[in-house]
Amino acid sequence: MIKRFPKLIVANAILFCAIAADAQFGRPKSGLQPMKSAVDLIKKQAPLRVDQALLAKISPGDIHVIVSLAKQRAYLMVGEEIVVDSPISSGKQGHSSPGGNMHILEKDPNHHSSLYGDFVDSSGRIVRAGVSLHIDAAPSGTHFQGAAMKWFMRLTDEGVGMHVGILPGYPASHGCIRMPSDGAKLFYDHVKIGTPVEVQPAA
Repeated sequence: MIKRFPKLIVANAILFCAIAADAQFGRPKSGLQPMKSAVDLIKKQAPLRVDQALLAKISPGDIHVIVSLAKQRAYLMVGEEIVVDSPISSGKQGHSSPGGNMHILEKDPNHHSSLYGDFVDSSGRIVRAGVSLHIDAAPSGTHFQGAAMKWFMRLTDEGVGMHVGILPGYPASHGCIRMPSDGAKLFYDHVKIGTPVEVQPAA
């Protein structure tokens, strides 16, 4: 028992140091928060919701569209009832989506942007991606290829519309209302030229 006593003291000392180190380094200091990963910072959006019973009964003359920039949702409506509730990604800072009362001005199932896209060579290989004709010049031997905007529903003469696009969970477009493919197709199939669209501002 006497021989084991020094070993017990050493073991307790090591345990005490480990607990102290955990208290010092393993926990954030007062007023500080653990660093979040990029994934944690992206708000997960609720998926597309469809009222199939209402969808089966509607006609293009019955409906209107509401886009909420604050909620990042688009609604296909009949009166006050929501037929389709879709996540969106609207215009990012500096390219905010316009708000107000609008109408569907044009429908194009395979639209391409006239401003944003890629510079490609003669074989179709992308030489420079994500360019803007406002600020970028085509490298020698390339030409501009507009970004695909499938199921495009034009809202303004300047080119803002609703269409299929990437939804990162926050406003990220150059002004258009991006939608998931299945949501954009549902809206496209049920709106017509002249369908009212109310874009509610974020503030």
